[in-house]
Amino acid sequence: MILVIIRMKVLPEKRMELSQTIASLTGSIRMEKGCNRCDFSQSTEDENRLFLLEEWDTEENLMLHLESEHFRVFRGAMNLLREPYEMMFHTVFHPAGMAEN
Repeated sequence: MILVIIRMKVLPEKRMELSQTIASLTGSIRMEKGCNRCDFSQSTEDENRLFLLEEWDTEENLMLHLESEHFRVFRGAMNLLREPYEMMFHTVFHPAGMAEN
């Protein structure tokens, strides 16, 4: 499993526009092959700090997503940010003997 965490700091006057754009994309992203999760949230401490969390089953499906129209739209919306977004990729594994919940 691969987790993708995207952290964004949006301009206050553009927060609603960016939030609506990302929210409109999450349902379509969830329908992409291999997407197990796509959640969009806002910091409780700073309303201008936004997060997108994606969970992918394989690197191949993640790469297809990063080349998709949905991701192109997302990247286009990044001009509403105060500073460059941060995208982190984490590979998750389950050690032998550990039960998955």
